[in-house]
Amino acid sequence: MTRSTGLVPGTTDSISLVSARRRFLAGSTAGLAVLMFLAARPATAQDLLQKGQDLLKGMGGSGGSGGAGSMLSNSDIASGLKDALRVGTESVVSQLGIQDGFNLDSAIHIPLPDSMKPVQKALKPLGYSAMLDDLELRLNRAAETATPAATSIFGNAITEMTWDDVQEIYKGADDAATQYFRGKMSDPLRDAMRPVVDDSLADVGAIQSYDSVMGQYKGLPFMPDVKANLTGHVLDLGLDGIFHYVAIEEAAIRNNPAKRTTEILQKVFGA
Repeated sequence: MTRSTGLVPGTTDSISLVSARRRFLAGSTAGLAVLMFLAARPATAQDLLQKGQDLLKGMGGSGGSGGAGSMLSNSDIASGLKDALRVGTESVVSQLGIQDGFNLDSAIHIPLPDSMKPVQKALKPLGYSAMLDDLELRLNRAAETATPAATSIFGNAITEMTWDDVQEIYKGADDAATQYFRGKMSDPLRDAMRPVVDDSLADVGAIQSYDSVMGQYKGLPFMPDVKANLTGHVLDLGLDGIFHYVAIEEAAIRNNPAKRTTEILQKVFGA
């Protein structure tokens, strides 16, 4: 039995009801299409979000904070990306800024400077290998001691990112943020870290160890003059080590749901 609506076909009231139903169904269908798309075959979070936003724009969403059809606002995207970078850099600092964070990691271990190869060649046969090894260990200790200072430096850089920076990183490759830091922050990072590395070299005894090694070397006859910039060496390789793992963390947050540890990360990159 067909239930009567109580409306006379063709009247204004019946036409309005039909129109309202059509609008509801259209909105539901569009929303369902987005949900089905987001639940489709595995893809990177970046691809899903970009294509999902394209679908939403087709529904009339602006991509901004006020669009009724919008799932993610510009503010969401910026906050999510900045949170990803904060989580990633803090994770790297906690990994490297501890004893043996550099020293026992073959990927980022800091060797003696190349300029000291003549010193190694001259002293090792004379039984000074332990002294050279001690200096190398202390260079790694200096990097480990200096690394925690990078947290606030990266934090300031993240805070100061513009919306253009965010868009470029958000749409970029898995290491786009890392390349952003390298391109725009290497010099400021280096300047800010230099006094920290200077202090750490002194604190861990690397300067004293270096002076002892060079004292033995200079006591040998006919040796060429050798000078090593320990601060520059530890700074360069220390930052390389940090960037190495920042890139790994960035890719993991983009592609591995288990790495999305905050609410905004889960909202922007998916739970």
